[in-house]
Amino acid sequence: MPGRKLNLVLLLLFVMLCHTSVWAKAIPVELKKTDNGWQLLRDGKPYFIRGAGGSASLSELAAAGGNSVRTWGSDDIDDLLDEAHALGISVTIGIWLGHERHGFDYSDESQVKQQFEKARESVLRYKDHPALLLWGVGNEMEGFDAGDDPAIWKAVNDIASMIKQLDPLHPTMTVTAEIGGERISNIEKYGTAIDIHGINAYGGSPSIAERYRASGANRPYILTEFGPPGAWEVAKSDWGAAYELTSAEKAQRYRESYQGAVLAAPGLALGSYVFIWGYKMEATATWFGMFLPDKSPLAAVDVMTEIWSGQPPENLAPAVKPLLVKGDTQLDPGAEVRVLSEINDPEAGDVSVRWVLRRELKGEQIGGDYRAMIPDIEDAIMESRVDGALIRMPQEPGSYRLFLYVYDDAGKAATANVPLLVKGEEHTAMPFPVYEDSFKGMPWAPSGWMGAHEELELDGDHTDNPHRGDACIKMRYKGKFGWVGVAWQHPGNNWGDVDGGFDISSATALEFWARGKWGGENVSAGVGLIGKDLSLIHISEPTRLRLKSRMPSSA
Repeated sequence: MPGRKLNLVLLLLFVMLCHTSVWAKAIPVELKKTDNGWQLLRDGKPYFIRGAGGSASLSELAAAGGNSVRTWGSDDIDDLLDEAHALGISVTIGIWLGHERHGFDYSDESQVKQQFEKARESVLRYKDHPALLLWGVGNEMEGFDAGDDPAIWKAVNDIASMIKQLDPLHPTMTVTAEIGGERISNIEKYGTAIDIHGINAYGGSPSIAERYRASGANRPYILTEFGPPGAWEVAKSDWGAAYELTSAEKAQRYRESYQGAVLAAPGLALGSYVFIWGYKMEATATWFGMFLPDKSPLAAVDVMTEIWSGQPPENLAPAVKPLLVKGDTQLDPGAEVRVLSEINDPEAGDVSVRWVLRRELKGEQIGGDYRAMIPDIEDAIMESRVDGALIRMPQEPGSYRLFLYVYDDAGKAATANVPLLVKGEEHTAMPFPVYEDSFKGMPWAPSGWMGAHEELELDGDHTDNPHRGDACIKMRYKGKFGWVGVAWQHPGNNWGDVDGGFDISSATALEFWARGKWGGENVSAGVGLIGKDLSLIHISEPTRLRLKSRMPSSA
């Protein structure tokens, strides 16, 4: 019996050593300045980044000629790193840092220290993984202004310095939104441990090379996000709805961005990460995704495949021209409107279409924050054809958007949309649910995470004994000290700097149900958390089955 026990211990030790050995084969990456400019060397060989950011198939990325993927954070990336390495794909690992506009306070030493230690844990965990290419320390830390807060840059540089001590084999990078304001000068001034400047640029990306050279920057850059012009960079309707490009028009913008920001800067640009290799709800349901939710690739994938591999794919995505509305785009409640479409399939194959009407997202769409998917409006499509559709507008006044999805017989897709307005004063029907069975489709998003948010678990689809309906929200705080809060916001991550919210002036009561695991827990909830001129309701008392508060009509 003792012998068996010893053998078991030795076997476990052997398994642990074998697992560890996989993580001990770091591939060194060097940033070198030559007579021809800057160059990345990976395992001693020149390495030019042909990368993407996003969660779509890595095998498709490799097949398209891509060689690298970027993450924005380092949570739960073990499988991604292993898969990437198996496919010969490198990874720029992001170290996600808190943003001031999300409630992070860089004057709070405890918050900054906690963030530093979490970053340190990630570096120690992944520094020897053979897929690792670079460390991306923070993303758009400067916010939307000039980016001149020294406290932010000090925190970024402190983490970069720590990385260099723990991992001398991989360069460091920080990422800014474009290069205006004080972004470059502050990185030059405070970012002594930053090797590479990552730049997210959309409408202005074709001129990045020219502008970066003129800026006085002394380090190389990577185009870390690029794609179509953002919703903040395009023309808008009379009521403020952004005009989105078709998928074919976007594909051309990807090409122009790559030419102007990457090919135009040899010895300065180390490569790029296209945005976004996957699907994302941002501004609209189709604005930035290179794939649809069903994984159908759009024309942007074709363009990047040609850029990366030198050859376009055999089957190209269909193309649709901008939609044409017959008549006015500002309509009476319940009015009918006909919209025309013109579709071209390069292989002259059969195509199918899907028309969808959705409510418009409110607010300026800046920053890439989480947005909940807007549900389809049922019974709005009266007639669906390849060459157009007949739409009946809802009775509720407000801004809407009509989407056209086109599919060819080889699995490729195209998109186009047009904004429409139902005239009249917007109002919100009552009762107005804050939560119904799932986070999906909620009017407000639980996006305003504050305090020690990494210690909070939030399950929006918890089915264990809900008070009403099929599910409820379960919240669990794992920390021992500190505090944590979550604000339900519209649009997601709206801290009062964009237009959003709903007119609930007709509401007379807020109904809130809570149950603790043991009883006696304190629950705190509020309405109108931003701005001195907003009404505030605050509830803080031991949990019971039902908490009901009267609301002022101005809330």
